[in-house]
Amino acid sequence: MKLNGRRESNNVDDRRGMRGSTAAGLGIGSVVLIALFTFLQGGNLGDVITNVGTQMAQSQNVTTQEGQREFTKEEQELAKFASQILAGTEDVWTAEFKKLGKTYTPPKMVLYTGAVRTSCGNGSSEMGPFYCSGDQCLYIDLSFFTQMKSQLGADGDFAYAYVIAHEVGHHVENLLGTLNEAHQKMARLNSKEANKISVRLELLADFYAGVWAYHDNQMFGSIEDGDLEEAINCAEVIGDNYLQEKANGRSVPETFTHGTSAQRMRWLKLGLETGDIRRGTTFQKSDAEL
Repeated sequence: MKLNGRRESNNVDDRRGMRGSTAAGLGIGSVVLIALFTFLQGGNLGDVITNVGTQMAQSQNVTTQEGQREFTKEEQELAKFASQILAGTEDVWTAEFKKLGKTYTPPKMVLYTGAVRTSCGNGSSEMGPFYCSGDQCLYIDLSFFTQMKSQLGADGDFAYAYVIAHEVGHHVENLLGTLNEAHQKMARLNSKEANKISVRLELLADFYAGVWAYHDNQMFGSIEDGDLEEAINCAEVIGDNYLQEKANGRSVPETFTHGTSAQRMRWLKLGLETGDIRRGTTFQKSDAEL
């Protein structure tokens, strides 16, 4: 991506390496992320349950190292990159909300190391990036990008930008009322049916990530050769079916919470190609049409 000269966001709370970043209860997004890494490490559904329980118990007393440590050049560059991407989402979504006659309130991005306390419960580096609607913050341990490369084979600045833009997409869902409505429905359903709604939320966030990329490129000419391929590859390797088949040799569709590789690529590409927020119709499509 071309980011030279781009501004950094003022909505960044850098808590990396600070003592006291403790956590407190797991939200559904956190559980999903634990499940993802459990499958990657060869675990099964029983292992997921065990790991969730272990994480909840351990995180009550988790603290990161005391004081602010020195960061490597690579870590600082990643922090600057994340801040610039967040700034880009602020510019794009402010303009897109204005078209809808609405005001965009940007989220805060919290950078942390190890563990963090949120209004939605506990967060840890093992869970990957996540969004909390309770405090309207997205939380990122930047080491996740290294894990993307080593564990998933997903690398490149645009792939990393897609991850951030996806979490901002959940914030857009929150501001538009989609997230709260979906969570209320999920609370009344069994796990199989709730998972179907979760998939629609995740695919919509993928779509919004694509919408952001379209307009960011229109504003700043940010997309370079190879960038789109990076994002599409990332969407493919974080599909539920891909992760489960890689871990266990088979997939269990009723447990999907984020969508298949094909679905995630399809909705990301739709946003990238159209930039039209009105095309985000994951909740209007049938299961077969997703």
